[in-house]
Amino acid sequence: MTYSVKEIYYTLQGEGAQPGRPAVFCRFAGCNLWSGLEKDRSQAICKFCDTDFVGTDGVGGGKFATAEALAAAITQCWRGTSGKRFVVCTGGEPLLQLDEKLIGAFHAKGLEVAVETNGTQDAPQGLDWICMSPKAGAPLRLTSGDELKLVYPQTGAMPEQYENLCFRHFFLQPMDGPRREENTRLATEYCLSHPKWRLSLQTHKLIGIP
Repeated sequence: MTYSVKEIYYTLQGEGAQPGRPAVFCRFAGCNLWSGLEKDRSQAICKFCDTDFVGTDGVGGGKFATAEALAAAITQCWRGTSGKRFVVCTGGEPLLQLDEKLIGAFHAKGLEVAVETNGTQDAPQGLDWICMSPKAGAPLRLTSGDELKLVYPQTGAMPEQYENLCFRHFFLQPMDGPRREENTRLATEYCLSHPKWRLSLQTHKLIGIP
């Protein structure tokens, strides 16, 4: 298959269970919860998304005809000679495109493979790390993984709906936007009262990196 990628860039993982870890982010184009166009936001399942995943015109983006070609592009972005090379497949919704063939090509390049998904698609075999961020109104097909990261608060997506799923880590991440300070306070209070949940902050935004 041809893989459509919005952008590829090297940065530090900013949130969840592995903050501060160097990673190449591969942002796939397209999502099943929103077209990505502002004119469609009011009709989207996920109305708060702040990510540009439309098209293939970002830095490093494009259409890759083979899994090997995309794996080579990811590898070229990596810096340094030490440490485990790490790729985070994100979107949009990466599991609309990420398949076992591409995971195999990543592994052949010595890459550890993580995915950040909304959980509405089945996960292919071979992933090294699964982070799911459920969205209100989107039925889940993925019910296990490494990390559940819930943007908070969401009407119709309360933490107690997910706390019995089979994940190793449970995070609340304050919803960004004009109410970020209030949402951070609410998420902090919830974590203090429900210690199964930990607070995730978007540290990349705090220090001004992608």
